[in-house]
Amino acid sequence: MSASLWVDLHGAATHFPLALTICSLLCDVGGLLVGNREAARNLHGAGYWTIMLAAGGSAFAVASGLVMTRGEMLGAGSLRQHHVFVWPACTLLTGLATWRFLVGEIAPGPARVLYPLFAALAAALMIGAGYWGGEMMTAA
Repeated sequence: MSASLWVDLHGAATHFPLALTICSLLCDVGGLLVGNREAARNLHGAGYWTIMLAAGGSAFAVASGLVMTRGEMLGAGSLRQHHVFVWPACTLLTGLATWRFLVGEIAPGPARVLYPLFAALAAALMIGAGYWGGEMMTAA
């Protein structure tokens, strides 16, 4: 496959985990605000599935990025900045999805409030990674 195809695939693949992570965060916060009603259960269910899809999609985004960089795990310049954000984001996203898989759709106790904070951090890190990824594209 040509290098430009991997660039296009990586660019397309990275948008899904970011959008789904933000969607999951909004669904879970909405579920907290609605209370203990059917709507809250539905929102938490949507948050559960979107974080699972985000984590699954991030695997392809990471794989395509590693193909593009020929396995370079850190790099220099904008690539380094991109990876400084992307590796913690991917780790946190995987951790969120794993934890959510283990506990179910609705987080128990104080985690109900802490979980969205970590999801917001994951989304912020992904936005930072996207910014630096875009900087690489404008520099090329």
